[in-house]
Amino acid sequence: MEDNFQSAYQEEEDRLNGALTEIDSVLEKLRATPVYTGHDYTEQALEASRDQRRKDLAKLRQEPYFGRLDFQGSDEDGRKALYIGKIGVDREQVSDRPLVIDWRAPVASLFYSFTGGTEPASYDAPDGLIEGLVYLKRNVVIRKQILERVADTFNRESDAPAVSDEFLVYRLGENKDNRLRDIVSTIQEEQDKIIRAAKNTALIIQGVAGSGKTTVALHRLAYLLYQYKEQVLAERMIIFAPNRMFLDYISDVLPELGVGNIMQSTFPDWASNVLGLTLAHQDAAETLNRWFEASGALPEITDETPGRFKGSTLLMEIIESSVKLLEDSAVPEGDFSPWEGAVLRRATILHWHNEEYSPYPPAKRKERVMARIHRWIEMELKKCSSASILKDRKKMGAQREKAYSSKWPKYVPLTIYKQIFRAVKTPEDWSAEPPAIIPASVLKETRGDLKKGNLREEDLPPLLYIHYLLFGNDDVIKFDHIVIDEAQDFSPFQIAVLDLFVRGHSFTILGDLSQGIHAYKGVHAWEEMQSLFAPEHTAYHSLTRSYRSTMEIIDFANGILSAGVGSPLLAVPVFRSGNPVRLIPYREGSAEEGRMEDITSALKMLSTREYRTVAVLTRSLKDAEELHARLTEYFDDINLIDGSMTEYKGGLSVLPLYLSKGLEFDAVIVADADLKHYGDTAWDAKLMYVGCTRALHELWLLQGGKLPTYLESAALAVETATGWPVEEAR
Repeated sequence: MEDNFQSAYQEEEDRLNGALTEIDSVLEKLRATPVYTGHDYTEQALEASRDQRRKDLAKLRQEPYFGRLDFQGSDEDGRKALYIGKIGVDREQVSDRPLVIDWRAPVASLFYSFTGGTEPASYDAPDGLIEGLVYLKRNVVIRKQILERVADTFNRESDAPAVSDEFLVYRLGENKDNRLRDIVSTIQEEQDKIIRAAKNTALIIQGVAGSGKTTVALHRLAYLLYQYKEQVLAERMIIFAPNRMFLDYISDVLPELGVGNIMQSTFPDWASNVLGLTLAHQDAAETLNRWFEASGALPEITDETPGRFKGSTLLMEIIESSVKLLEDSAVPEGDFSPWEGAVLRRATILHWHNEEYSPYPPAKRKERVMARIHRWIEMELKKCSSASILKDRKKMGAQREKAYSSKWPKYVPLTIYKQIFRAVKTPEDWSAEPPAIIPASVLKETRGDLKKGNLREEDLPPLLYIHYLLFGNDDVIKFDHIVIDEAQDFSPFQIAVLDLFVRGHSFTILGDLSQGIHAYKGVHAWEEMQSLFAPEHTAYHSLTRSYRSTMEIIDFANGILSAGVGSPLLAVPVFRSGNPVRLIPYREGSAEEGRMEDITSALKMLSTREYRTVAVLTRSLKDAEELHARLTEYFDDINLIDGSMTEYKGGLSVLPLYLSKGLEFDAVIVADADLKHYGDTAWDAKLMYVGCTRALHELWLLQGGKLPTYLESAALAVETATGWPVEEAR
């Protein structure tokens, strides 16, 4: 077996050297080609293509490919060795196969879908289904032009066992830095199906913690750009992430895949830009404070909770009927007369408004009717017999035109929204009472906010919908595809509004209901989103395999969900073992000084190991701020993550547990994992589940008293370690 490995390694090293020579030759010729700086459009396009190839090849020469697949089609004479990489490259000389095949190409799908066996394999090609035999599937690791690893995951001509899990575990076991990385070399079959799914579908993905949801969605964007290059543009794609720091965290994945110019935003930032709001929406910190920082029991979450109600489609119906009322009574009563003797009948204006300009939305219809009236005035002015009469009528006409325009409804989304909640005076033909369907608590809170000039995040979808009903979406980018991350924290209203700004219901909607710690605004079941689309326009996928954490951490986290939530959405861990989860009582009980010393000791121990990222998770932001202040006495470079950051710096971090969602760390310390800080509720259990599943390799829970029931149950269900490691010396 050793001889076989040496032979395979030597074969791949020779092939790598040859590939690098060919890449360098092509790159040298491209760099020697003079850069075109003229104004000819065709030459500019050719230069742009050459420039992109220069960049691609420069990146490719560091890591040309990651996989090899030997395949023989049923209608071919011999098998071909196909090398698969992030970017496809043709050979300098005509050949029956490229130097490197792009991972998104149809034949490359075999590298991900083929899992072994002697039966024929197949893939979908533009010309139809291609069948054949796979003889070899090989993973290679190349870094900085050096071949580091060769692993055969299938060899039809060898009796040696496949090592697909071994290679995956090897890649997963690598420590993380401050950026999410691509998984193009380790995409699994169930992930590949999602990545290659049809474009015009609202794809909903339920994925357990660590299942690679975010990374899969980013790879899907790269695939759609490759597969539908004539139909989609990167500039017309957008990723909605939970916060700006998370956008920074994922910012390297698409460039690594050779994709640029895809928009990345939070929903509030995008919505505020579309609405042109000069009134800043209320800081999200206030909402977080209400739900995560306040002492005492969590307020009950029902369909009448403000975020849940204003995120429902019930409010859409109220908005539609309110705008329809304005539209139906838009044309003022009475005829229009710019001066004595000139009359434009209301019937004529109504005909323009209700017939000729009916395809336009209300605000644009008003613009066209008023422009038509203005042209009618100009035509009437041409009938004047003297300059003095013309001057007087022009002045009077302008005044009356302005007065007439002021009688029309004010098509301002914020004003209409305030009118719906009776925060300002309503039109005369509206009922004095607000819509009965609005719960009293929602009405009171929203009216109070609007009168103070405050807008919450939950107010943005209604405002966007009003804006759409009034103005349409011609002045806003119509997206080719939308990715929504942490979608369990989105409302149905948000999705319904975004569907107005995307072609063909083309969504990738991903999240995890088990991490639904923002249930006061998000969905409680995926059916709430699926019901927004016709069955033929939506699909659902479930990712149950977790690639992030060790078996010990995943099994412990599953125990939390089972005991605390009763959730069936449990993760299946990859066979990667590590240290047991460690439960550590504070040695000085709950005394504050002892607590601080123990947390400091725990961080010192974990920070001396070969970890790049270690986090201390606290129950509240106040706790994180106080702890960070103390820890800066012992650690020169430790970051406080408080929700206002736009960049994740890696290294050592302190943050409230509720801000950790979406991030991952080599090691995690959950401080104060006791009943004093976490209640025995399903919501607290989800919160703890989020915190525990941030850890890749090591998880410690420190507590100063009795554990919540779900932690006790989890500790009994799996093997855990209690107390400090033996190497600890304090």
